[in-house]
Amino acid sequence: MTVAVLFGAQSFEHEISVVSAIALKKVLKCDIVYIFCDYERNFYLIPTDKITSKRFSSGEYKKDKALLLKQGGFYAKKMLGEEKITFDVMINLVHGRDGEDGKLSSLLDFFGVPYIGPRTEGSCISYNKLFTKLYAQEVGVNVLDYQALRKGSNELIRVPYPLIIKPLRLGSSIGIGIVKEKKELEYALDVAFEFDDTVLIEPFISGVKEYNLAGCKTDAFQFSIIEEPQKEEFLDFDKKYLDFSRTKRVNEATLDAQEEASIKEAFERLYDPLFLGALIRCDFFVVEGKVYLNEINPIPGSMANYLFDDFDGVMKALSNYLPKDITMSKEYRYINSIQAAKGK
Repeated sequence: MTVAVLFGAQSFEHEISVVSAIALKKVLKCDIVYIFCDYERNFYLIPTDKITSKRFSSGEYKKDKALLLKQGGFYAKKMLGEEKITFDVMINLVHGRDGEDGKLSSLLDFFGVPYIGPRTEGSCISYNKLFTKLYAQEVGVNVLDYQALRKGSNELIRVPYPLIIKPLRLGSSIGIGIVKEKKELEYALDVAFEFDDTVLIEPFISGVKEYNLAGCKTDAFQFSIIEEPQKEEFLDFDKKYLDFSRTKRVNEATLDAQEEASIKEAFERLYDPLFLGALIRCDFFVVEGKVYLNEINPIPGSMANYLFDDFDGVMKALSNYLPKDITMSKEYRYINSIQAAKGK
């Protein structure tokens, strides 16, 4: 089996995508084809034996083969004609904009490229933190109180202090700020609004128990272990940046049977059917025995490989359970019938 890893793209999380892609080389046992999308959204075929972070920061990748995305896949130009890049399935490993907002999933679907990753609907819902809240409530999963605030709005903030401010469409803890009192509010808003014109405001609960669960659905749900991330007030960008390079399995959280069952039930409600074909990670809070969704990571860092005993096996199984498009008949029946009725 040959897997293509698509990474990079035009995103604030571009570098994290590069780190994630390199990490997969250590955990996938199959052949890997690396396809890089640079900040200008050009595609390049990166030699698997030469993939390093410096190759991208230095611009050396521009010497690699340029690729075109066309019907059926990616193609490299030859002296005479084109050569298709062969692989069995692609992993969409682009974090943030382009990868998680639906652009690339739409392109891959449009050009008929089989891929592991969120489809367009799941991307759009999970990329926007407000939509995620509304979706979770619709499927019966608890969320903390929240408020969306647009830049320049005079709306009063109704979430009590301490509170946490997040750019609405961004991950990896970029632009997030904890506000413990009113005098800290203006600065935190200024920082968050540098990344988005809308922010999400939630209560900040110090010392809250947080648990991460990754998984996907094949013939049945395939769950990872449940991790309790070790952190301070919140996992900031620098800690998460290092986190994305993880390849060693982490320790399992200590939970009672009811809490574990509740977390897995919430995951199932969120996953099926919106995220079929993707391996996602959901982050939950547990407050007074009640499970709340924190966020959905439709393309988790390093694909959350460190949460699985057999990550390679899970990915191979998932590649056999990708959503299939409805087959359409290639005909102009209605146009022909109208023309016939008019005698044309």
